[in-house]
Amino acid sequence: MYFFDWLDHIDKIAFTFIHKDMSTRWLDYLMLLLRNQYTWIPLYVFMLYWTYKLDRPTGLKFICLTLLCFAITDFTSSSILKYHFERLRPCYDEDMTTVVRGIIGCGGKYSFPSSHASNHFGLATFWYFTIFHIKQQKWHWLWFWAFAICYAQVYVGKHFPFDIVGGAVLGIFTGLCMFKLFEAWVKRDYNKYLKNPSLSLP
Repeated sequence: MYFFDWLDHIDKIAFTFIHKDMSTRWLDYLMLLLRNQYTWIPLYVFMLYWTYKLDRPTGLKFICLTLLCFAITDFTSSSILKYHFERLRPCYDEDMTTVVRGIIGCGGKYSFPSSHASNHFGLATFWYFTIFHIKQQKWHWLWFWAFAICYAQVYVGKHFPFDIVGGAVLGIFTGLCMFKLFEAWVKRDYNKYLKNPSLSLP
């Protein structure tokens, strides 16, 4: 068996265990809730409020790079990589016809990498390191938030586990790049202030 065939086999075993063997009715409702974008509106409102409490230049940088991070992860995962790898979603995979429970619609045909994973791990990474840089606060719950949403994607049958891993890698890499960009942006503005103290401190 070739290495990638072996990985695919392991992935489908893990998917079956999470999606079917670990399922219960109450978890079905919880996981559907976790992956629903509207569930997290209060969180996004909180992040906007938190950003509003920052000084204006820092807050604008934070918002701009948050939006850029999401745009990059979403476009790269859904419009480039999915059509490059063309890995079928579990519900389209003939090997999974007796496994997938059909608790949610199938959606798009391709699944690697998971856009949910890339988007949420991208935001979690950028927010975590940027917030630590600004406030020296470690918001560890951001990692749990991203992981919970991604686990729900496997549980409801939208993705294989390796789809999540691939999306998470993309998201973490993008989030780190956005954080480094934030650092460089702040440093540039601060150096401009040192050269010309008449400017307002960024």
